[in-house]
Amino acid sequence: MSKQLNFWYGSIFGTYWMIYAVVSSFASVFLLARGYSNSGIGVTLAVANILAVILQPLTANLADQSARIGAIGISALMTVMMMIFTLGMFFFGGGSAALSVTFILLIAWHTVLQPMFNSLTFKLEESGIPVNFGVARSVGSLAYSILCAVLGTIVEHLGIMSLPVTAEITCAMLLVSLLLTKRTFDRAKAQKDMQRLAGPGSDLKAGAAAVAEAAGAEAAAPAEKADPAQGTDDPAEPISLMEFIRRNKLFFVLNLGVVGLFFSNATLNNYMIQIVTDVGGTSEDMGRILAVMAFLEIPTMVFFSRLKRRFSCQLLLKAASVGFLVKIGLCWLAGSVGMIFAAQFFQLVSFALFLPGMVYFTGENMSPGEAVRGQALFTTMITVTTIFSSLLGGWILDVSGAKTLTLIATLATAAGAVVIIAVVDRIKPNRGNGTMGRVATKKGE
Repeated sequence: MSKQLNFWYGSIFGTYWMIYAVVSSFASVFLLARGYSNSGIGVTLAVANILAVILQPLTANLADQSARIGAIGISALMTVMMMIFTLGMFFFGGGSAALSVTFILLIAWHTVLQPMFNSLTFKLEESGIPVNFGVARSVGSLAYSILCAVLGTIVEHLGIMSLPVTAEITCAMLLVSLLLTKRTFDRAKAQKDMQRLAGPGSDLKAGAAAVAEAAGAEAAAPAEKADPAQGTDDPAEPISLMEFIRRNKLFFVLNLGVVGLFFSNATLNNYMIQIVTDVGGTSEDMGRILAVMAFLEIPTMVFFSRLKRRFSCQLLLKAASVGFLVKIGLCWLAGSVGMIFAAQFFQLVSFALFLPGMVYFTGENMSPGEAVRGQALFTTMITVTTIFSSLLGGWILDVSGAKTLTLIATLATAAGAVVIIAVVDRIKPNRGNGTMGRVATKKGE
């Protein structure tokens, strides 16, 4: 049962990132062929990301409050909606408002699903079976890499309408993965409940546990009211954004550096086809480049815990910043498809190193409540960069071309790298604002 549940959970990530390959990575390929300008593509992608930011908390609240449907049920309904939106790619004319709205909804709906699937780990573990998120996420990168490797060739030989066909197939695969995950989870949870009830004296144990739990809740309630000031200092309680920035000014500056650093990452994700065709490449070349990029994320992420034992997070973040800069710099200097291929090998020491490094760095230097806000700030900065890069990148392409875009991306990345390298060592553990800080002080006394 454990292998089955982990297999189907991995298949959710695999099919999710396959859909991403079609609707996001190949978005420019499809929209250019349907008559969109680069600026029009930029506006479409930016609006889709803005809509996703608005929808994410709404869908998360719905999943939390709807115990009967749950996260898997809502994800399945959203997948069906994506299949309906994808039909618009077949029927609506190029450059039409209807096609733009269809594409915006498709990308936004897909983006909203990612945090739902990330948090699904905790729901599935209610079955008593440990779920390996890291392996599941690696399956996503692998599936994305494999599909990109062949999707460019498919488009090159069968035409642009092979993209919505592939999108429908991968959405159907995601829906099947969700339903089979739900079935396996329900069976495992039922089996766990039966084993608990079948134990000797289970009725008496269950009754005693319920009484003890109720008594514990009653005893805890007055204690919480007795010290109202302690509630705001709970290290696990998130704090407001402005309060977080006040306490962590250097960390906020570090995240401003993230905006510059990830500008190149968003540029390559959104406009790789324009960059590749500028040096004589095709959609087939683009697919292979994206495949290499995704595949190279896997080893660094899988072995990151070993790297962390040997090197500090500060050093890893600085190394990753340099990796981002070298990668986009080589893309700017590239005069051939082969050089763009070569640049992607720095994915090993850029995105694949920075993402887990930032997560660990935030957790190590903040109390749990502040770490929640720190992770949210980091995610928000990446989203802001994606929106900014989509709008500015499309306009630059129309006005001045791919070389100018990669040059500006290189300069923005250099600025971000300088900020991160200058600030990261100056950020010290900030745990004195919460319960952990008070405990440490008392022990020192």
